[in-house]
Amino acid sequence: MKLKEDINPLLLHVFRSAVWVYSVITFIPWYFFSGAGSNLKRARRIKARSVSGPAGPYRAINSEEKLVAWQHPGVDTLDKMFEYAAERFPQRDCLGTREVLSEEDELQPNGKVFKKVILGNYNWLTYEDAYRAAKCFGSGLAALGQKPQCNIAIFCETRAEWIVAAQACFMYNFPLVTLYATLGPMAISHGLNETEVTHIITSKDLLQSRLKAILCDVPRLQYVIVVDSKPTSWPNIPRGITIYSMDAVMEMGSKPENTVDRRQPEPSDIAVIMYTSGSTGIPKGVMISHGNIIAGITGMAERIPNLNEADTYIGYLPLAHVLELSAELVCISHGCRIGYSSPQTLADQSTKIKKGSKGDTSVLKPTLMAAVPEIMDRIYKNVMTKVEEMSKFQKMLFVLAYNYKMEQISRGYSTPLCDSLVFKQVRALLGGNMRVLLSGGAPLSAATQHFMNICMCCPVGQGYGLTETCGAGTISEIWDYSTGRVGAPLVCSEITLKDWEEGGYYSTDKPNPRGEILIGGPNVTMGYYKNETKNCDDFFVDRNGQRWFCTGDIGEFHPDGCLKIIDRKKDLVKLQAGEYVSLGKVEAVLKNCSLIDNICAYANSDQSYVISFVVPNHKQLMAMAEQMQVRGTLEEICNNSQMEKEVLRIITEAAISAKLERFEIPKKIRLSAEPWTPETGLVTDAFKLKRKELKTHYQEDIERMYGGK
Repeated sequence: MKLKEDINPLLLHVFRSAVWVYSVITFIPWYFFSGAGSNLKRARRIKARSVSGPAGPYRAINSEEKLVAWQHPGVDTLDKMFEYAAERFPQRDCLGTREVLSEEDELQPNGKVFKKVILGNYNWLTYEDAYRAAKCFGSGLAALGQKPQCNIAIFCETRAEWIVAAQACFMYNFPLVTLYATLGPMAISHGLNETEVTHIITSKDLLQSRLKAILCDVPRLQYVIVVDSKPTSWPNIPRGITIYSMDAVMEMGSKPENTVDRRQPEPSDIAVIMYTSGSTGIPKGVMISHGNIIAGITGMAERIPNLNEADTYIGYLPLAHVLELSAELVCISHGCRIGYSSPQTLADQSTKIKKGSKGDTSVLKPTLMAAVPEIMDRIYKNVMTKVEEMSKFQKMLFVLAYNYKMEQISRGYSTPLCDSLVFKQVRALLGGNMRVLLSGGAPLSAATQHFMNICMCCPVGQGYGLTETCGAGTISEIWDYSTGRVGAPLVCSEITLKDWEEGGYYSTDKPNPRGEILIGGPNVTMGYYKNETKNCDDFFVDRNGQRWFCTGDIGEFHPDGCLKIIDRKKDLVKLQAGEYVSLGKVEAVLKNCSLIDNICAYANSDQSYVISFVVPNHKQLMAMAEQMQVRGTLEEICNNSQMEKEVLRIITEAAISAKLERFEIPKKIRLSAEPWTPETGLVTDAFKLKRKELKTHYQEDIERMYGGK
């Protein structure tokens, strides 16, 4: 995306001449010292190739002969990996938690009360401390009757105690059942009952708000371990359930009489049963072995250059999501610091941070971060809104610098002057030291990726993987600034394309082979827990003993070996006249429209057109309403037919300029004043759309838009 240069041609000529003179003077010394030539060469080189015909399998060029299953010989399970890190980096900071100095309720103009916090510095556990704590906790769980290879659940927010508890379970070979903190009561009890857990690790808040109500529905449950250290009484807990604090369990485990010989896991043993976020119904438990995770994090680490103990990672995504868990384990395996945060305290402007105090990124100054596109889209739209509010001169400077830098990075060059003069403040939003951003969980728009590359002054590694492949599949290299692609297969994975006749995708297609993406390798998981039918549908083992997963996503391979996701089987709807519409494609195109915060396209096969539910950008919609002299609350404006027509007109223009087919462009829309969050149950924790829930939620509107009411 190039920003429009609405500038006097004479001024534009003067600016470009000045830039040209500056570039000529500084180019030669900078070129040799920065290694720009080698970066450009790396970006353009072949990154993967097929080892057998156009369908594949495709492998990274540095693993063509053999896929990589581990980083260090003999370190093939997660307990060995943590022990290796603790021995190598004993006094390095490992897990950090910010001290809460004070909390207060703040009354908003609309009458609502928001809780605001003032936070202090990070308090750190060293690698040695974290290893010792995990060992004591695991021993304490064993003293409470937890047996090796018997499942134990964790239902907790992202925090240091989550990782300590997980490492304890890995050490003592307790398969860890992970559940999202935002799952509904039926999904939670389903996961706990299906895995037959007797022990669950949780937080005080989640026990009171989510778990307490369903404890009677989980008859096998005997012990609840609360990670918060503050002592609390627990009235109305069902008989037969005992509650311990994490500290009490650690103390129990540290006593000599409770010391047990731990049964170390094998690489083939289950490490995690990870329940998916349930975008298509009841969550499925994915069985992930120690070997799967070791292979997956080995592949991911290879794509982060110079990863070492000097790096600091900020953890705030749900640890029950494979992207966050894998990213944190990658960091632990390399001795990095992990400082914990939350979406509500991430930046100075975050909702729970009291005005004038610092958010987590400002204090931690991380160098590494994983993010879902939804988070980056918000940052992008917020900054661009502020750019629109700048003075004419400031806006001109930003636009010129933005477009100049976009041209430079496409040639493999950096722009230190622009970075320090123009983008320093934007970069400071994430602490100012960010060197690699990893994007996963959903497709990242080209506009947002360009913005993060340019304004955050760091590369975005866009990745593709699933819970079923341990989060691993592909990640783009940091030297590759192309957009819309997810990079080459990781060194632990290989990818083949399977023809899909119904969608018209074939591995023989020109100019690029296309088809359903199948991922194979040591990172491909053991299948779904107690679901043989689905296992037979989605997983298979080839004649060489290689395990494969059928993703349902459609991709194409480019000549340099990079993959592009172009469609999804489940998102394809056949309209009344026989045209196929990819709902995901329509959504990806229209989300680039600055007026749209989120969108869900919908189509009935017995109808001739597409409709959409739209969450508009609050600020832009209110500004548009003021221009059109439409008064009222956000909800009243969203229900106004005049506003609906105007937003549809803008969406239609965006769709036409993006070259969507006529039948792909939504003919009717419904504006939603309510944002879609995991708490509303309309999106997953990774902000993927829950189509079934959205359809139910907007059923009356669907009937109106298709019934002509």
